[in-house]
Amino acid sequence: MKLEKVHLKCKNLHEFLRELSPAVLDRLYNHPATCLAVFRELPPLTRNYVMRMLFLDQPLPQAAVAFWVKKENHREHEEGTNILTGLRLWHTQLLPGGLQGFILNPVFRENLRIALLGGGKAWADDTSQLGPDKHARDVPSLDKYAMERWEVILHFMVGSPSAAVSQDLAQLLTQAGLMKSEAGEPPCITSAGFQFLLLDTASQLWYFMLQYLQTAESRGMDLVEILSFLFQLSFSTLGKDYSVEGMSDSLLTFLQHLREFGLVFQRKRKSRRYYPTRLAINLASGVTSTVSTSADNPNQGFIVVETNYRVYAYTESELQIALVALFSEMLYRFPNLVVAQLTRESVQQAIANGITADQIIHFLRTRAHPVMLKQTPVLPPTITDQVRLWELERDRLRFTEGVLYNQFLSQVDFELLRNYARDLGVLVWENAPKRLMVVTPAGHADVKRFWKRQKHSS
Repeated sequence: MKLEKVHLKCKNLHEFLRELSPAVLDRLYNHPATCLAVFRELPPLTRNYVMRMLFLDQPLPQAAVAFWVKKENHREHEEGTNILTGLRLWHTQLLPGGLQGFILNPVFRENLRIALLGGGKAWADDTSQLGPDKHARDVPSLDKYAMERWEVILHFMVGSPSAAVSQDLAQLLTQAGLMKSEAGEPPCITSAGFQFLLLDTASQLWYFMLQYLQTAESRGMDLVEILSFLFQLSFSTLGKDYSVEGMSDSLLTFLQHLREFGLVFQRKRKSRRYYPTRLAINLASGVTSTVSTSADNPNQGFIVVETNYRVYAYTESELQIALVALFSEMLYRFPNLVVAQLTRESVQQAIANGITADQIIHFLRTRAHPVMLKQTPVLPPTITDQVRLWELERDRLRFTEGVLYNQFLSQVDFELLRNYARDLGVLVWENAPKRLMVVTPAGHADVKRFWKRQKHSS
């Protein structure tokens, strides 16, 4: 049976926000931090539009806005107007005389002014009334804590026995399609999960938080409240503590989840203060990398692959060793070196778990040792060809659902119906000498109706 190839699709901030309802977006723009975060992620031309209209209380004619760009940049103008309309950052309004005009969303305009010029309520409660923290954390210790917490999740995904996560987190990984769980079996990584592990830490976090936000309302949380808090965290100061006073029960629960993800540090669950980590501050800031690790920088390669299918991984990272073990048989382990073997059984077991041959090859190529990068191609063709052949061994049979048509009275009838099914794009298989054809279940109703009309008309 041919396994479905899954491609991980990660939406950016604007794509996520555009899928929210107008009512949720309008509530979201009531917080200055949200408005500033959305404004920061706009394309340069679109940011220019917003700044030009930020202090205008009257709508501008659409034709006047169109004159702000040259004719050769009309495409960028169209893209910018679509973004602003989709995010409800501006509205169309009828001008005197019947002309259409643009005006900024008044809620967004007011709160962006506050974010840029100052004023309004403080975004976070002051911790001065709590006094100095006896257990204060500096920036290096926060960075270390954040990466340790996040790597526990990654270790759990690759099946490390020492990694343990909460039931909520394990369920979220399954709902996101990064892991799968069958009755009586421990969760194991999927094809999408393997692609997830190949991303840099910032992209992993953003994708993971998107999956969390999509299930927030089913957890009884207020999506607007937790999104506003996330954007507020992205403007926090690294190494500064913040108070939990005034937080709702929903936000306190969310804070505990962020603590498990490594986005905030809180010494105890009941502690009255927390420290945002670099992961939280960079989450919605458009930064493409956070605390650097060997997994994030493909240029720091550590893998050597030989034509005898031996894999040498010069690393002490437990996570990288666990990733190599997903598709190879471990042979020896030394303090800074692991020796593994690519075998038919190990590769096909990985493929059975949803990992594709191309993903295995991509992993080996992007983590190739500098010595291997000097040769062309980077990986020996013997290895890449054999891994693909092992995958093809599992793909020799392909099962497709369909509806069989047979017992045609004439060849003309068969060809008429076959051509109709082919034009519709629902023909799966045909055997003209035996007058047999198979169509997809979705196209069966249309083909059947067509055949009945033909029989009545003849």
